[in-house]
Amino acid sequence: MTQKIYLKDSYIKELEATIMSANNNSVILDRTIFYPTGGGQPCDTGILKPVGKEIQYSVIETKKSGDEVLHIVSDDSNLQEGEKVLCIINWGKRYMHMRLHTMLHIIDGIVYKKYSGEITGGQIYDNSARMDFDIPNFTREMLNSIISDSQKIINEGHKVVPKEISREEAMKIEGIARTLPGAQLLEKLETVRIIDIEGFDFQLDGGTHVANTSEVGTISLSKFENKGSHNKRVEFTLS
Repeated sequence: MTQKIYLKDSYIKELEATIMSANNNSVILDRTIFYPTGGGQPCDTGILKPVGKEIQYSVIETKKSGDEVLHIVSDDSNLQEGEKVLCIINWGKRYMHMRLHTMLHIIDGIVYKKYSGEITGGQIYDNSARMDFDIPNFTREMLNSIISDSQKIINEGHKVVPKEISREEAMKIEGIARTLPGAQLLEKLETVRIIDIEGFDFQLDGGTHVANTSEVGTISLSKFENKGSHNKRVEFTLS
């Protein structure tokens, strides 16, 4: 099974790995820093460079296949099982995803604590992120307050720490899984990965994040849409 280095350290930009299998343009490595699409976060892209050769292959997609991570390269390659490659991710893209993901967790924490509301959906894009809110009588003024409160948490500089706990421990923590898919996943896992924004909030998560909320930056509202009587779709950017 591929060792998923990004779950332990989201800041590693380059890593040497060994090819476990190569089938045309699909490559599986013994370990990887490439994040596969999942949980509303887009995949990493980048390059694979065979060690000792003057050639490189563009990784155009990374996706899950059971417990493995598939690296899809742009062209059929001559990569061979057992060959060592240098993995290099598109760091600018990854770091923006990390900032946006941590921003969404902070907003979710504010909504959960202050309004007892639900986040019914979310998606990270390359330069923005969307959240769907289910809050009765939700107004633009409430949204402005959520953004203000979230910015305060960002500016306070809380550490953001990935942790692993047992399912038994996780099941005792109210609100650790705030979506139906998250609750269903929690039932299946023996070990649960959480993201702890120290002194503020923690919840089930399998994505990449910054190490401190101060890295998130400044939130800006870019879109506000009605999706029903109390369902709103909101899109944010960062600067």
